Amino acid sequence: MHYGFAMSNMDGLTAKESGSSTTVQSVDRAITILELLANGGEAGVTELARELGVHKSTAFRLVAALERRDLVEQHTGRGKYRLGTGILRLAGATTSRLDLVQESRAVTRALALHTGETVNIAVLSDGAALYMDQVAGSSALQSHNWVGQRIPLHATSNGKVLMSHLDRAEVARRIPVLRSYTAHTITTLDGLMRELNEVRQRGYAVAIDELEIGLTAIAAPVHNIQGAVTASISISGPTFRLDARRVPQVSEAVVSAATTVSRRLGWRG
Repeated sequence: MHYGFAMSNMDGLTAKESGSSTTVQSVDRAITILELLANGGEAGVTELARELGVHKSTAFRLVAALERRDLVEQHTGRGKYRLGTGILRLAGATTSRLDLVQESRAVTRALALHTGETVNIAVLSDGAALYMDQVAGSSALQSHNWVGQRIPLHATSNGKVLMSHLDRAEVARRIPVLRSYTAHTITTLDGLMRELNEVRQRGYAVAIDELEIGLTAIAAPVHNIQGAVTASISISGPTFRLDARRVPQVSEAVVSAATTVSRRLGWRG
């Protein structure tokens, strides 16, 4: 299969736009090289250049960039390239997240059944919490599906748990601006750090009306085999149902569920 690329017409583009277009094209070609090697096993620079429809020197620069990141490697003595160990590193990150969902599903279903509330699994994703899985409880009416969506770290229980092991500088780097969503949202770094310290001490996080008025969520940390916080489990529901009387009871159930998932992932703390 031939992966041909027509040269873009740069007439009328600014230098910045032209540079951006060239960068995108290079990224696209680099990804195509990875796909070619995945399909064919190995290939030389001449062959890759032909498939890409570019000069051999261009193909060589692309392969060299991928090689520096260990995404491709040269087959000793044959002058051909194949996928490198860096691919395994990237795949491993995805596999660990899939393992998280698989190992937690029975636990989150039981938690949703026990509490009647919606249960979510989230992981840290740069400056947000990324939802990996969700189980709707019996009390949830047309619960919004959060899977695959990113939510604020500072205004959610999951976000607080995921940041609870980070130092001040790292927290500031991930969320340089603490946006206000309601009158209850924490909007200062000092206030957030005090909150994260409380989360570490009590072992779970609570967010009441912080992201949305009328919404309460409680989350607890999931640890990996090394003991690091790798994810969080939360339940969420209307504040009138998760009131001051019920929060302590539900918190205990969430912490227990998170501990069970952690042990399934190899944690022995």
